[in-house]
Amino acid sequence: LVQDTTRQSANELMNAVGYVDLLIPRGGAGLIKACTENAKVPCIQTGTGICHIYIDETADIEKALNIVENAKTSRPSVCNAAEVLVVNSKIANELLPLLKERLVDKRINDGKNPVELRLDSEALTITEGISASDEDFDTEFLNYILAIKLVDDVVEAVEHISHHSTHHSEAIVTSNKKTAEYFTMAVDSAAVYVN
Repeated sequence: LVQDTTRQSANELMNAVGYVDLLIPRGGAGLIKACTENAKVPCIQTGTGICHIYIDETADIEKALNIVENAKTSRPSVCNAAEVLVVNSKIANELLPLLKERLVDKRINDGKNPVELRLDSEALTITEGISASDEDFDTEFLNYILAIKLVDDVVEAVEHISHHSTHHSEAIVTSNKKTAEYFTMAVDSAAVYVN
């Protein structure tokens, strides 16, 4: 049992030939790079986690807010934290102001780190935030930053995710069973969550 989580202990583990059959590093880019460059034992290289949540037009708003808040703020520096929120434009006028209130205003009032919302041009017309760059949708922030993209339907959401995903973890919030089935069949990631 490894109890020492320092770099020195990690280096010893990477070099424990004859004791360790396989390393599967789980962590940030620095750990993964250290393993691939220094490990003398077999190592399966993992990648970064640009993880998405798609909020469908049929989503329960309160459930969606709870899921996004948990996925972004409980541990923002882990590889399976939400980095991109994809929102159906039909629900955006209701959802986005509540999301800003929950992730920015309320967190400031509670003395917590607010989430910086990086919004596409359409989302910027609905709520306050920073204008998202194209690069924001390809960035693993590992911080209190969330890129937000509006789409017209689940097909466009899946297209966006397919183009920008690192195939780690993706989620959909919906009340429509057929939409959930389409999403889970069309998204190619290691973990795909519904609600």
